[in-house]
Amino acid sequence: MSGALNGVVVLDLSRILAGPWSTQNLADLGADVIKVERPGKGDDTRAWGPPFVNTAEGEPRDAAYYFCANRGKRSITLDFTQPEGKKVLLELVAKADILVENYKFGGLKKYGLDYNSLAKVNPRLIYCSITGFGHTGPYAERPGYDALIQAMGGLMSITGEPDTVPGGGPQKVGVAVVDILTGLYATSAILAALYARTQTGQGQHIDVALLDVQVASLANQASNYLLSGKVPGRLGSAHPSIVPYQPFQCADGYVMLAIGNDTQFKAFCETAGYGGLAEDERFSTNAQRVANRDQLVPLLQERMLLKTIDQWCQLAIENGFPCGPINTIDRVFEDPHVQARNMRVEVPSETYGSLNLVASPMKFSGTPIEYTTPPPTLGQHTEQVLGELGIDAQTIESLKKAGAV
Repeated sequence: MSGALNGVVVLDLSRILAGPWSTQNLADLGADVIKVERPGKGDDTRAWGPPFVNTAEGEPRDAAYYFCANRGKRSITLDFTQPEGKKVLLELVAKADILVENYKFGGLKKYGLDYNSLAKVNPRLIYCSITGFGHTGPYAERPGYDALIQAMGGLMSITGEPDTVPGGGPQKVGVAVVDILTGLYATSAILAALYARTQTGQGQHIDVALLDVQVASLANQASNYLLSGKVPGRLGSAHPSIVPYQPFQCADGYVMLAIGNDTQFKAFCETAGYGGLAEDERFSTNAQRVANRDQLVPLLQERMLLKTIDQWCQLAIENGFPCGPINTIDRVFEDPHVQARNMRVEVPSETYGSLNLVASPMKFSGTPIEYTTPPPTLGQHTEQVLGELGIDAQTIESLKKAGAV
């Protein structure tokens, strides 16, 4: 393998999304990621379908969900609750640089696989724990899932239409955004710890919690509250601090108008035949537009209905204001810019023939990401990885019969 993290070994004891998202990032960067899974079952998301992905012979195998977060890894099956399985895991720990796990708080301590125990085996180990609520605080022992955290962390309170309009009420985001953000924060923390180790020679424990990440990711909405004392509410797809910045209905559908400054607003008004609107004292600055959004938005909506999606998008390009279609996912991958950025990749697979997967958004000039290793089948690399530890074929067979691998 090649890449920025070539030579770095990662033990991935995580499953579902937040942990695997982080370790997939590390795999994309060139690390050797060994995914440790339960014999006979594996990562929960292997069963989270339909849809399921068919093998080259047409047999349905793992769920499509699993494929979003596990490319570039090697899979081994290992039951570390058995003494034989734990012994193998400790041998892997001794050679690893990073371990990522998302067991419940204290879940690994009873097996002697917590950070304090493993740091004695490998003092250079960077051990990243991902949980719902972290390793401290009154909620530490509670299980946490993305939708629950979106609710508890405030995201659902600012997502969705207001209660006063039809269909109003709190909404979760259409993807498990807290899991994804947690995976990204975990990756950043791991890379920082990896650099710190070059200075100190020592590993460390990283405690990343979904709730912490959600609170941190409230971004401007949190700042608005903390600095003003005003609790943000739901505005649908409108923006609390920028106007106009929301979907508008056109003659044949909807576009997203995202006006970021007064110059763009003037260009839009002139294009819409509403040039005087940009000079109106009620709307001449963004602050005034926010204060008077209820008067402005209906005026703009009248003009938006006069043209089609394609007409508005072309006018936006010609006149310098941000406006775009609200694409369905099939149209996203048909978009010529998305195609030019190579955001869909075809990865060869012995089991599946080939797989169409989403590419990483990270583009490197010197250590480019290589898409040569598809998400592994369950236990695909068990014998290979154990052989690298010096475990002979006879011993591997004994481990299999004992159910340890």
